[in-house]
Amino acid sequence: MERTQDGKGLVKFLIANTDYSEFLSEFYARHTGLSEQSFGEQLRTRYATRFGVADFYSRNLRAIGHQAVDVYVNNLPMQRAWAKEFGSSEPLSGAFDRLCDRVWRENDYPVIRWARPMLRRWFAPEDEGCRILTGQVEHHRPDVLLNQAMDGIDNRWLHRLRPWAGLIIGQHAATPLPDDGDYSCYDLVVSSFPPTVEFFRRKGIPAVLHRLGFDPEVVLPQAEQEHTYPVTFVGSLSAVHRSRIEWLEQLSALVPELKIWGPGIDLLDGSSPLRRCHMGIVWGNEMYDVLASSRITLNHHGDVAPYANNCRLFEATGAGALLLTDWKANLHDLFDVGHEVAAYRTVEDCAQTIRHYLTHEDDRRAIARAGQARTLRDHTYRTRMQELVEIVHKRMAA
Repeated sequence: MERTQDGKGLVKFLIANTDYSEFLSEFYARHTGLSEQSFGEQLRTRYATRFGVADFYSRNLRAIGHQAVDVYVNNLPMQRAWAKEFGSSEPLSGAFDRLCDRVWRENDYPVIRWARPMLRRWFAPEDEGCRILTGQVEHHRPDVLLNQAMDGIDNRWLHRLRPWAGLIIGQHAATPLPDDGDYSCYDLVVSSFPPTVEFFRRKGIPAVLHRLGFDPEVVLPQAEQEHTYPVTFVGSLSAVHRSRIEWLEQLSALVPELKIWGPGIDLLDGSSPLRRCHMGIVWGNEMYDVLASSRITLNHHGDVAPYANNCRLFEATGAGALLLTDWKANLHDLFDVGHEVAAYRTVEDCAQTIRHYLTHEDDRRAIARAGQARTLRDHTYRTRMQELVEIVHKRMAA
């Protein structure tokens, strides 16, 4: 086995992930013609958005001496570009679609429109992005296939990839996975959420705690950001966040300065007070701009209990805002509550805390700076990747 500079075995990672469909639609609409560009150009442009974990895993793994590549399985323009460039045969679905398009243009037969959905299922019985993933794993032959989309990539595909992957590791946070799912394809699961760790251990799958983090490159050294927004919230307003929506609706009546960004506003009742303070949807860089421009930014874990767990803990503090988050029993394991972040237990408590820090700027600034310093010291993705490699080496030696 090759060795890194620290003398430990070099590990080759292939990191598989998926993107929100809303993000993909906006991404390609914003970058006209990108879908026709090379795989590398599409990937570079995707990285530059800094949405999700972007290249935070792969870049930091490479920085500590390992090899890592990213694949966005449901990004079909990017996947098709890879298949074209690396000699993978074209999926039947693509050939069939082009044939139908040509026939449809030349002969506008109603039967083509009627039969196309049924015929396509016969020609393409399997998922195109996962089929190309099979070629990518065979091409790279990674020591570790890290699946960061356990709820988006069918496990039957992972069983097929076994001949070309060393360890198959799943990564999942807090949303429940099917209890009757077949997870036997995984050699290990890592999660930032203790109940998920326990879920897999009960099923006989080795699982360990591995926290999320922050990449300092999203806030490169600059003059102190102007705090345009007194108090903000950035996050989803979907049906699985019912308690979050109710909390925000109550809070908006108590804190008129509140501004909200995130998907899902169209799903709310027309009379929801959140429609008045909703500012739109922000992804990646734009989200970090909002956080860095906030005097106070709020966090709410939604209907998932009882642990402090989500990315916003590190994104908000890393961006330099004062983080006011819902109290959780393990929050003190991550931050010094009251000195590095602030916490609330009720809507009224949250509103009172907001009012205090909006009228005590020195206190607000001191906590924000301490929270940022803690995240940049203890919660970076460089540190997380060093931890991940240690986890992998232990599993390889088991």
